[in-house]
Amino acid sequence: MSLRSLDRIWKTIGFRLTLWYSALFILSSLILFVIVYFLISSSFKQEERYTIQSKLREFSAQYQRGGIEALKSEVGFEAHSGNLFFVRMAGPQGHTLFVNIPALMGDGFDLRQIENSAPTDSGQWTHLPAKGDKGGVLDIASTRLPDGGILQVGMSRGEREEFLERFRETFAGIIIPVILLGFTGGVLFAFRALMPIRNIIKTVRSIDKGRLDARVSVRHTGDELEELTILFNGMLQRIEVLINGMRSALDNVAHDLRTPMTRLRGTAEMALRSGQDREVCREALSDCLEESDQILTMLNTLMDISEAETGVMRLRLEKINLSSLIEDVVDLYRYVAEERDIAIYIKTPGELFLTADHNRMRQVIANLLDNAVKYTPAGGRVEVEASRKGDHVIVRVEDTGIGISEEELPKIWGRLYRGEQSRSARGLGLGLSLVKAVVHAHKGYVEVYSEPDRGSGFIIYLPAKAA
Repeated sequence: MSLRSLDRIWKTIGFRLTLWYSALFILSSLILFVIVYFLISSSFKQEERYTIQSKLREFSAQYQRGGIEALKSEVGFEAHSGNLFFVRMAGPQGHTLFVNIPALMGDGFDLRQIENSAPTDSGQWTHLPAKGDKGGVLDIASTRLPDGGILQVGMSRGEREEFLERFRETFAGIIIPVILLGFTGGVLFAFRALMPIRNIIKTVRSIDKGRLDARVSVRHTGDELEELTILFNGMLQRIEVLINGMRSALDNVAHDLRTPMTRLRGTAEMALRSGQDREVCREALSDCLEESDQILTMLNTLMDISEAETGVMRLRLEKINLSSLIEDVVDLYRYVAEERDIAIYIKTPGELFLTADHNRMRQVIANLLDNAVKYTPAGGRVEVEASRKGDHVIVRVEDTGIGISEEELPKIWGRLYRGEQSRSARGLGLGLSLVKAVVHAHKGYVEVYSEPDRGSGFIIYLPAKAA
């Protein structure tokens, strides 16, 4: 394996997580061993001292009842029972009167060390190490008897140290499996913890290759990574919708521009072929101007929609009377409606104030009213109603027009979309897109209901006060 590959592995989060987990696991095992070791050692030590002090009291009582002979008899009985205790009886000056060293302890202890030491007070502990490098220590408890003598009872640490040594050897034997277990656990931990991240990387690579519909598989674990995956998929969904919308809008713009641009070219060619006929040239220039205005209107509307949807539209927010605004807009369309034998009814309170951009709201009401009048047959009616409910101002524009099919309803907000029944009418297919974008820019929303051949209704909800 090359140094570059090793460096790459070292930099991966999975490898570092594995090392951290392994180190923590092994360190925790070592700490647990040390704690258990000292607890066992301390427990053994306390048990041994309790046994020594208990025997010391028994031997002392026996001595006080029957003298040194009774003591020797009791020590002999304990030795015969298999209880190995070091027992030493000394006079008031510390001279040994009687000593019992079990054969299993051997002769490796130099009694002169305790004989030459000062007389030991009751409650003190004496530790007598073995001679040379034979190892082993006697823990001895002493008590001063009523006649001035000193009684000492002790036990060897050999059994305790032998058990602790086997405990250490056992742990040394299992430390390698513990390290392997820690490393294996670290690998599994890193693999499972980073699986969502690897899925996200895999999905991003698929998207980079052109698969916009690729999504990260969601593991229902309820943790932060599941939340991240859901948010990431939601973001991908919105990006896909936005890109598809842009593609569709560009296709529609290209398609819709083809006709006026063709007419512009044809009109210009006709003017050039007319020679010096000024009237023909004037009429051709007039047609070119009209076509240019239509193209500019479409481009400006598309830019307005984009600015509103991306949140960069500049709104001149002010306190406006929506009732007066609706009446003004209706007055503009009333003449056209009367020519087509369409009745327009208004139902608004005298004053209905809200904070909004006057020109943009006028544009919204005009677009909805223009659609209502355009797609309502003769003899029909259009109702415009405005009211206030809670913190919202509600505007409803309802007509008895041709209606919209259930399949087309979700599509009417798309840019340049024109339904089957509306293709023959004038228009760019941008009115409803602009309505939705401007209302959203005012922190409001739009609802629509419709039934073919029975009419449509649009309801706008706007906050009465700007956020």
